[in-house]
This record gives sequence, structure tokens and C-alpha cells, in this order.
Amino acid sequence: MMNKDQQELAQVWFDNGETLSFSGRYEEAIASYDKAIEIKPDYYEAWYNRGLALVNLGCYEEAITSYDKAIKIKPDYYEAWYWQGNALFNLGRDEEAIASYNKAVEVKPNYHEAWYNKACCYALQGNTDLALGNLQQAIQLNPHEYQQFAETNSDFDSIRGDSRFQMIIQGR
Repeated sequence: MMNKDQQELAQVWFDNGETLSFSGRYEEAIASYDKAIEIKPDYYEAWYNRGLALVNLGCYEEAITSYDKAIKIKPDYYEAWYWQGNALFNLGRDEEAIASYNKAVEVKPNYHEAWYNKACCYALQGNTDLALGNLQQAIQLNPHEYQQFAETNSDFDSIRGDSRFQMIIQGR
């Protein structure tokens, strides 16, 4: 059991990590999150933020490990599932990315970002039906953002000519 001083010190290191991340000083932020985790190993927010900093550095494998730690501590942490999906997507591991996005929407069904990114993965795989279904869900949840994104996102180039795609992005 941590005493109050240890909890406060872990929080100070975490807050410092956030400040450094917001300043774009990701390596230093990671070092601060590591200090917070050293004091409080089950600090899932620190593991998660560490993952975000690593993604900003392009260190996707390491980020996935950090997200895994956060998820192990807090399995319903949908943001960690989502960002793990993004890291996997950036590594070209679409099936694993989709599985992570599925976990995110399992926890938070209206998480439009995960629906949209699933649509991107399926479109890149050439799975038109699943791409369109997930895109439609994302647009239903956030039409203003995703109709525009889908119109210009090259991930959808392979299905752009499909009449169903046109109907979805036009809101019909």
C-alpha cells in the first residue's frame, strides 16, 4: 500500500509528463511517466499517456506494450484500446487493429473514432461491406466530421466508386 506522500509524488511525475507532452517534449515526458509508474506500477493513466508519447515519437511497438499494461490494469479503458488500434494500424497490423477497435466500441458503443478507423482498415483490406457498415455507423454518430473525412481520405479510394459509399457520405 502506498502512503500519501508516494501517491502525491506519483501524481507530480504524471502531471510533469503531461506538461512535457503538451510541449512536444515526448522523451522527457516518457521519463516522467516512467517515474510515476516506478512509484505506482498500476497507474494505468501513466501507462496510457506513456503510450501516447511513444506514438508521437513513432515508437509503435513500445506504445502497444504501454497500452497493454494500461488495459491489463483497467480492461474497460476504451481510449487505450482505441490508441492501441491506431498503433497497430500504423504497423500495418490491420486485423489486430480491428480487434482493438472492436474492444473500444464494446466498452463505448458510440465511440465514433473507433468505428471510423475500423472502416478505414476494412477499406484497405478490400472488404467493402464491412468498410461501408462501419463508416455508416461513424457517420450516424458524427455526421459533420466523418462525411468530410471520408470524402478525402485515401483509405477509401478502393470503394469510392461504390454507389453505397456515395450515398453514405451524402447522408442518404
